[in-house]
Amino acid sequence: MIKSFPAESPDLERIYRNFQRYGEDMFAQRAQRQPVPWDRALSAFLSATAGHPINWWLVGSAALAVRGVEIAPQDLDLATDGAGAKRLGELLLEYLVEPVIDCRQDWISDWWGRAFLHARVEWVGDVHADVDRPDAADFGPVAASRLESVKWQGWEISVPPLDLQMQVSQRRGLDERVEKIKQYLARAERRP
Repeated sequence: MIKSFPAESPDLERIYRNFQRYGEDMFAQRAQRQPVPWDRALSAFLSATAGHPINWWLVGSAALAVRGVEIAPQDLDLATDGAGAKRLGELLLEYLVEPVIDCRQDWISDWWGRAFLHARVEWVGDVHADVDRPDAADFGPVAASRLESVKWQGWEISVPPLDLQMQVSQRRGLDERVEKIKQYLARAERRP
């Protein structure tokens, strides 16, 4: 696969150097030849963005893991607004492996970016409302209107509601993930 970016993308030379620096680990993790330290990546992300008013939330498997669902995320996926997507690109510049790009014309969101902080960190900005049709996604406007807060290692993290993540996982045929969510819910019911 070949990816290209507009020549006017800011900081391309730096991003290419970052890609060279992090590429081997990125691909080894993706090929499951190396463990993905998602928790270390999340800690680094939280430290890098602390004190900056960015409206973001964690989605996907990492949103389940921070709740305590026994799942091993392969990356961190985030949703934010357009301003947040661009600001993340600024704050994570030394870790960007792809520029924050404007993808309004042909994708699910207006903005997209990727960095590598011990693991891949990817984000979408200004997700389009049609991702929630016919059924709600865990990263779209419906999820954004129902965010919950969980405490993880002393941080408050916004995540989509668990029932929505369960529905999304069922629709995607992620049977193992669905089972892990059910186990988590059963444990939660037994707690006093």
